[in-house]
Amino acid sequence: MITVEEASGIINKNLYSPKVEEVGLSEVLGRVLAEDIYADRDFPPFNRVMMDGIAIQFAAWAKGLRTFEKEGIQLAGEVQKTLDKSGNCLEVMTGAILPVNTDVVIPYEELDVDGNTVKVTSDIIKQNQNIHSQGADVNIDEKILSKGCMISTAEIGVLATVGKSFIKVLSLPKVAIISTGDELVSVEEKPLAYQIRQSNSHVLKAALKESGVEAHIHHILDDRDSLLTKLRAIVKEVDVLILSGGVSKGKKDYVPEVLNQLEFQKQFHGVIQRPGKPFWFGVRKDNKTVFALPGNPVSTYLCYQKYVKKWLFSSLGVDLKPEYAFLSEDFNFKKELTYFLQVKIYNELGKLMAQPVAGQGSGDLANLISADGFLQLPADKSLYKAGDVFPFIRYRRS
Repeated sequence: MITVEEASGIINKNLYSPKVEEVGLSEVLGRVLAEDIYADRDFPPFNRVMMDGIAIQFAAWAKGLRTFEKEGIQLAGEVQKTLDKSGNCLEVMTGAILPVNTDVVIPYEELDVDGNTVKVTSDIIKQNQNIHSQGADVNIDEKILSKGCMISTAEIGVLATVGKSFIKVLSLPKVAIISTGDELVSVEEKPLAYQIRQSNSHVLKAALKESGVEAHIHHILDDRDSLLTKLRAIVKEVDVLILSGGVSKGKKDYVPEVLNQLEFQKQFHGVIQRPGKPFWFGVRKDNKTVFALPGNPVSTYLCYQKYVKKWLFSSLGVDLKPEYAFLSEDFNFKKELTYFLQVKIYNELGKLMAQPVAGQGSGDLANLISADGFLQLPADKSLYKAGDVFPFIRYRRS
């Protein structure tokens, strides 16, 4: 067996090689940009009115004029109008193009309006005030987004502004989720006394979807020949296999043997950790990858959050920033292995505190909903003191 750090290093050396594909603007959220984006015009593209009010010439104000006659109104979305007389004003609306021959916008709050006569009540007026100047944000042909960035709602606004209805992004891997076990039945079925409903596969599918990856679920019984036949067909269609169950030392744990027959080269089998100790990882020469996770629910979930998710984002060039939390109370774990402690998170005067959540081991699926993540406790200790800081693997956003 190998350490958690060694397992992470091996996985990080066997990343997925994404291709470039083009997707529509409505499908781009959460994807990684594969092209640089340039402004197709100035931002803003015209001198933009920032407040509802009137537009005047500063020169008229500088000469002492305080009362102006309205010539008309400049609405947002209208063709640019022109102020004909320097001693007059044009009413303007937020978002409108600034009228020709004006260089000051005065908001309604600083005006006394009587019909078409407008008196300025403020004593301080500055040239170009309340005007968002053309090109103040970005100039035409300026690079505004760089390849490699992950697209959030903010980037979508920029993409729409520059007219990018289709965007080049890095492709996501095709993933198959396979649960093994004679004891498993589908969610729709009523299990017999010795059966349980599939849950790990649905958890994994949902976790992948959070990262933008769509995956297909399969269930295969604990039969060597059936496992080999079905996995051989599935692996032709996908880039990644994520298996749950069948990797330990039970009489029907055929997964490692079958993966070897399918020409996956084992990189490791067994990690010095709890939960998730029997974790198996391998790759093929054709860039296919397999994560064979232990079947206990908490083990499956921990291995996904710790290893699979990091592998996925690293493959796309995205660095998941590590989090750390303070242990809220003393905790004792005597075995010499890395322990991933389920914790509830709370904020105490700006410090992220981790409260241990008692559970019934790696099979306690229900306990996951009581916690927010895992605190990674190192193998070289047995007593972990309150106030000590450890890596935190978050799976729930408060």
